[in-house]
Amino acid sequence: MNNDSTIQLGITGMTCASCAGRVEKALRKLDGVEQASVNLATEVASVRAPGLPLAQLVQTVERAGYGVAADETHLAIEGMTCASCVGRVEKALGKVPGVLSASVNLATETALVRHLASTPVSALQAAVVKAGYRVREEATQAAPAAGMPKELRHVLLAAALSLPLVLPMLLMPLGVHWQLPGWVQWLLATPVQFWLGARFYRAGFAALRARSGNMDQLVALGTSAAYGLSVFHLLAPASGHHAPPLYFESSAVVITLILLGKWLEARAKRQASDAIRALQALRPATARVLRDGVEVELALAEVAVDDVVVIRPGERVPVDGVVMEGRSHGDESLLTGESLPVPKAPGDAVTGGAVNGEGRLLVRTTAVGTESVLAQIVRLVEDAQAKKAPIQRIVDRVSAVFVPVVIAIALVTLLGWGIAKGDWAQALLNAVAVLVIACPCALGLATPAAVMAGTGVAARAGILVKDVEALETTRQLRSVAFDKTGTLTMGKPALMQLHALDGDEAALLALAAGLQQGSEHPLAKAVLAAAGERGIAAAEVTDIAAVTGRGVEGRAGRSRVVLGHARWMGELGIGLSPAQAQADAASSAGQTQSWLAQETETGWNLLGLLAFGDAVRPQSAEAIKALHAMGIRPLMLSGDNRAAARAVGKQLGLADDEVRAELLPADKVEAIRVLAAQGPVGMVGDGLNDAPALAAATVGFAMGSGTDVAMHAAGITLMRPDPRLVADAIDISRRSVRKIHQNLFWAFIYNLIGIPLAALGLLDPMIAGAAMALSSVSVVGNALLLRRWSPRARD
Repeated sequence: MNNDSTIQLGITGMTCASCAGRVEKALRKLDGVEQASVNLATEVASVRAPGLPLAQLVQTVERAGYGVAADETHLAIEGMTCASCVGRVEKALGKVPGVLSASVNLATETALVRHLASTPVSALQAAVVKAGYRVREEATQAAPAAGMPKELRHVLLAAALSLPLVLPMLLMPLGVHWQLPGWVQWLLATPVQFWLGARFYRAGFAALRARSGNMDQLVALGTSAAYGLSVFHLLAPASGHHAPPLYFESSAVVITLILLGKWLEARAKRQASDAIRALQALRPATARVLRDGVEVELALAEVAVDDVVVIRPGERVPVDGVVMEGRSHGDESLLTGESLPVPKAPGDAVTGGAVNGEGRLLVRTTAVGTESVLAQIVRLVEDAQAKKAPIQRIVDRVSAVFVPVVIAIALVTLLGWGIAKGDWAQALLNAVAVLVIACPCALGLATPAAVMAGTGVAARAGILVKDVEALETTRQLRSVAFDKTGTLTMGKPALMQLHALDGDEAALLALAAGLQQGSEHPLAKAVLAAAGERGIAAAEVTDIAAVTGRGVEGRAGRSRVVLGHARWMGELGIGLSPAQAQADAASSAGQTQSWLAQETETGWNLLGLLAFGDAVRPQSAEAIKALHAMGIRPLMLSGDNRAAARAVGKQLGLADDEVRAELLPADKVEAIRVLAAQGPVGMVGDGLNDAPALAAATVGFAMGSGTDVAMHAAGITLMRPDPRLVADAIDISRRSVRKIHQNLFWAFIYNLIGIPLAALGLLDPMIAGAAMALSSVSVVGNALLLRRWSPRARD
């Protein structure tokens, strides 16, 4: 923010003049604000506050109950090599006027910048370039190029040139004493130093211009010192009969090992981002569209909403849409983690990226491009991987002072050995070893590598971590509260009890199904679904008519039959006492009853009772059991009556004190706050009427279909309605954070052990180079072990 300029803030959420006045008043109360005015018509606040941080203005507006219009921009950055680079890029972006926050991820080589809408993206790109790095056009994960990668070619060339230099050392234990002429060693080492190792000089000088340090400077300083000392001895006049000491093999082998480590690291990072590339690969390049009754193959970008797309058997669905014609099954496993094919019929939604099964489908397009579910999923995973975990901020603070401290240690090592021993050549080699082993790559990769692997494997299981803080905090949950309807239960009526007075339940259900044919009422659908599941054909019923507020009637043969509630039965003079005990039991379980009766020549004859309730999901009991096994207390929050809620809780294995009933949305929020006072609490809901409770929880789990994924406001979205995914999300959170801690431990241990050994002269530069490369590869490799994780909810 320029100290001499007026800042324009777009304000969201204002509805009247009093809103504008409230925002204006809040801004004027800030120390340092010279002038503040709010225009309700344009929804813009003009603030003059020289020297006041922009973030403080934004926080003030948000505390007043409103929002600040801001954009998020992804930048793909090339040239970053360590945690120090990350800090430099973040600092450069943070200085751009209008930037609210900047988070740079070394593993994905991306920056996620939140800034005012008035801040041009070109200004962000210019800041990155000025800091000494490059910005790629696209921030998406690129697919691996065909053929041998450039990094691997450079590794192989460096190895071929370095092997003759190190061969004499390898032969010496075998009694073979052989040495290449000095000028040959120089010829072999020079291309490695200045061609294959040019990347270290370029990045190091860029950091120097930006007045900061990075690992490339350490590599460039260390190898240049060994190379320069060797050239000096080679050109110096010979003294005596002994060949001058040359260290070309040290500089060349160190560069080769670091290049090898960089290639292995890049390869591992590509594997860690496989989840994003796999999702992107689901998007077909073309779609077959019906135009004037003719199938036309168009590029996906040319398909518009409401176009009718033809999807043949075995093809991948190119767009989000609704089936208009045809029946099939869809394989949505890579989108939702659901292993079983999902039936598709007219009226059903299909998601782009799924694989069509055995039938030809005509689909009306409802979303394309960035609005599609697949694009939203990719964006959510990318955002989670680009954002910074809280623990990473500690690492960043350490890395900011790491390089200057290491250079100081190397200088002390050089002077200490040189002055104490008088052997400046050995002193230089020890200083080189300090510089080489201290590269902070492992520190920079420890956290993001684990975050990438954890969020990637979670996405494949149908768990979308939208907020990286949620990945870190989910492991701490002490309790998890579930909404009942639609979360632990199916969220729609199902036939729970069927009682026929004559004992013939099949005949009773067939007659009820005949009465309900063609009805769209939820209870009618439940009857027809139950008949279909049991293979019972609907009886032939004619003259069907709905009786408003009572039920439905029709004629079975010559007899009048009715299906409805108890009050209607009373109006018709039908006695219910033969099934009253069953009705009372259904009422105590919170179930809705319908009575079926038939008119005969002698009067009405009660046939039986149908009771409806919200069926418990088949996986819910297993989900509750899994949480208990993990030491987490599960609870159920319900707006239903106490009897119905306790009946469901009993089926799930919940104790009475773990079931809360007759709760309004505000009551659920209060219940979450009470639980949060006892420890971190998770809330699981459908993301709609449960939004306040989801926001109040430490971690919110939005549970629903993939089509609603973009609307959920929770930190974690479950791509299919399977409660077992909650335990899986907690499990992958625990494993990911465990990997972060392991990685940070090893990254610090490498340096804590390696730097003193190098300073004491106990570590050769070549061994230091190998250890440095190994440290980076090991932390990424350790993170990749998360890919072996298997969720409980697989069926």
